[in-house]
Amino acid sequence: MKMRIFILTGLIVLSGACNEEFLDKVPQGQLTTDNFFQTEEHAIWATNAVYNLMRSFRVHVFAYLGMTDIVSDDADKGSLVTDANFLRELDDFTYDAGNLSLNDTWAGYYRSIYRANLAILNIPEVPNMDENLRARLIGENKFLRAYFYFKLVRWWGEIPLILEPLSSDQFKQARVSVETVYNQIIQDFTDAKNVLPIKYPSAEVGRATSGAATAFLAKVYLTLGDFSKAEQFALEVIQSGQYSLYPNFEKLFQVEGENSSESLFEVQATALETGGAGSQYNQVQGVRGTPNLGWGFNRPSDDLVRAFDRGDPRRDATILLVNEPLPDGSDFVHDNVNILNERYNQKAWVPNHPGDIGNGPGNIRIFRYADLLLIAAEALNENGKTDQSLTYLNQVRTRARGTRNVLPDITETRKDVLRTLIWQERRVELAMEQHRWFDLLRQGRAAEVMIAHGKNFIPGKHELFAVPQVEIDLSGGTISQNPGH
Repeated sequence: MKMRIFILTGLIVLSGACNEEFLDKVPQGQLTTDNFFQTEEHAIWATNAVYNLMRSFRVHVFAYLGMTDIVSDDADKGSLVTDANFLRELDDFTYDAGNLSLNDTWAGYYRSIYRANLAILNIPEVPNMDENLRARLIGENKFLRAYFYFKLVRWWGEIPLILEPLSSDQFKQARVSVETVYNQIIQDFTDAKNVLPIKYPSAEVGRATSGAATAFLAKVYLTLGDFSKAEQFALEVIQSGQYSLYPNFEKLFQVEGENSSESLFEVQATALETGGAGSQYNQVQGVRGTPNLGWGFNRPSDDLVRAFDRGDPRRDATILLVNEPLPDGSDFVHDNVNILNERYNQKAWVPNHPGDIGNGPGNIRIFRYADLLLIAAEALNENGKTDQSLTYLNQVRTRARGTRNVLPDITETRKDVLRTLIWQERRVELAMEQHRWFDLLRQGRAAEVMIAHGKNFIPGKHELFAVPQVEIDLSGGTISQNPGH
């Protein structure tokens, strides 16, 4: 069962000064920051309000796809040639500080951080509240705040680190060092790990767990090149026995695979008749035209198609082609003559559902156990533990091959060669799941791969995105621009 997270519309209300007394009066029944956080239920609502933003357009939908998949060699802009030129600019590395994707993402993630900060600040003061629940909700908000900052620091490097709700006269926040941001991310994930449960009742599945926090610590340390800590936390998750690979790779990305044994963390979405619980993540990447009525963005690239080994079942489970049957067999992909070389991200496909087409019911897979196994394999290889590394790498390949006579186990023991093989396995296993760009950055290969891919990538500039010019202007110059932009 999916967790239902309801929108809290009256929570975040900032009031300004006003001379007229009658304008200072709050209408009866309206929730504001002054009369909220009075009950246990308020604390739950405030936390749900942060989860709710993870489905929003500015956090995990349009711009997000541009700044993860489309900017990488895994995908092209797709859709109509003239549609959404700001995504074309990301694809070609011709964007500037006014690009819409950059503006939307910065605003969306800091709005989410604001809500998490509000909850972290106020939940400790809620009277007459179960103390275990209080600790858990604070832990959930710290987990979410760490998640948002982990994305931001990899996109922009030095960023403002805001740990409490800001008033209107506090907006001029300077950027802090990358090390400072990562220290806070590690602290938040560690705090969350120490208080969050291993599992939830079925009605609350989808909330952050201690396993998810531990897995993110492994990924953070892998990103930082601390392979000892990455190994430690990855193995802690593996040895917990709480997770396993879902047996069917293709079904994993359909409804039956949601919140499966492989799920460490995924954004919950539900298509209700009235809307309000779905996401446009599916619509943006859906088949453009009959029968799916999507927008057709985030087209799997030619280079990605070639990256799969011959016969690898994951290619067909990742890429949806013209004239191919839809995953549920209800129809096939009709050719859209207005789109060049069309193909689609099958992992984002969803069947017909209640509400309009933008009310997508597909959960967004953020962290899978397969990803964690490959983190363990990479860290173990770097730490000179080749046999253990091969064990976890080949677990992923065994599931991928299924019953086919393809993808033989890897037996390579030379560290440098095995490293490259693990990186390749990450690419094909996690393709179109918004990991590739971050992998290229931490591997130090972004310039090499992008230039080879024919993109206008300038080393020393495009490893980080331009800080939105509107944010620099609003800060009065307190926020500086990244080099080269």
